[in-house]
Amino acid sequence: MSAKTLGPVRRKFAPWDDTSAVPLISIKNVSKQFGSFTAVDNVSLDIYEREFFALLGPSGCGKTTLMRMLAGFETPTSGSIMIGGEDLANTPPHKRPVNMMFQSYALFPHMTVEKNIAFGLEMDKLPKGEIASRVEEMLKLVKLESFAKRKPHQLSGGQRQRVALARSIAKRPKVLLLDEPLGALDKKLREETQFELLDLQMALGMTFVIVTHDQDEAMTMADRIAVMNHGKFVQISPPAELYEQPTSKYVADFIGDINLLEGRVEKSERGRTILDSEMTGTRIETVTDSSTGGSAIGMGDKAWYAVRPEKVSISLLPPNDPGVNTAIGTVWDIGYVGDISVYHVRLEGGGTMRASIANTRRVVERPITWEDKVFLTWAPDSGIVLTR
Repeated sequence: MSAKTLGPVRRKFAPWDDTSAVPLISIKNVSKQFGSFTAVDNVSLDIYEREFFALLGPSGCGKTTLMRMLAGFETPTSGSIMIGGEDLANTPPHKRPVNMMFQSYALFPHMTVEKNIAFGLEMDKLPKGEIASRVEEMLKLVKLESFAKRKPHQLSGGQRQRVALARSIAKRPKVLLLDEPLGALDKKLREETQFELLDLQMALGMTFVIVTHDQDEAMTMADRIAVMNHGKFVQISPPAELYEQPTSKYVADFIGDINLLEGRVEKSERGRTILDSEMTGTRIETVTDSSTGGSAIGMGDKAWYAVRPEKVSISLLPPNDPGVNTAIGTVWDIGYVGDISVYHVRLEGGGTMRASIANTRRVVERPITWEDKVFLTWAPDSGIVLTR
């Protein structure tokens, strides 16, 4: 499914849907083993020029190892990595058309901001005039002109992050690799910096590849996301498709919050699947373009219905048609998160579900509270059936 079919996107940019597009980075059947441990397991991936690509997954999933192979700090056990049509097998890190920004920033503490930015250019022996021009350009780009003479210890965390970014892009690499670049920032600054980084990437027209375990970070910035687990790609999709059309329970559960309701297939035909679920004590009907996430499904098969909490309505009153897509239960916990309230409901069928409501008004007392009997309902096109 194209990202453009799932509603508005940040920009009309989807070269992966163009069969004539030539990838800038081509990873073919790459594996990396450390002794008997396989960190990256036979993965293939194409990344396109000007793409903001995210490698997302839990610690130990192989994402950082894959990035280090792109940078040249690790050598693949098997497979090939090409950038711009060139096989990089025997190319050392400093001769690759990439630069890497580390989580620690790795700034030189004894150098000023402008000297830190100029360091790589000086190592390349560029003319002094060009170095000065590029440093000035980078300072302006990251809005640190007035901090040029300061040293790293005189800067805030966000400012140090921008210095490291400026130093990384000063050499104008084809690809910028970012290893957990916002991990050291506090939540509010991290959210602000995500959009700054996104705007900067679009302004430069450069290809960014970011490694992160932060789902919100990847969803906010990336054109596409590769979810990794145990050294493999579980799903590679644009953010909206990853959220709305996960292909497995793992992805559905890893990306955002989800209700996973187990059941048996009662009926399945093109665009329509009905499950009999003991968890809800009722039948679940789903109607979508791809109601089973692209997987084959048959009568009597075990399956899971995945529906996001924000797509579940909660009410004290029973629905007009309680036959399908309805669950009855008791509120056992409520989470107030400021912009939303999340209701945890114990179902009569023995399962649990969550429903979230936007707090659109300043109301102290809730119409629905602990121990209330409630009815949960959702539309047929709100969720997806998963078979694995």
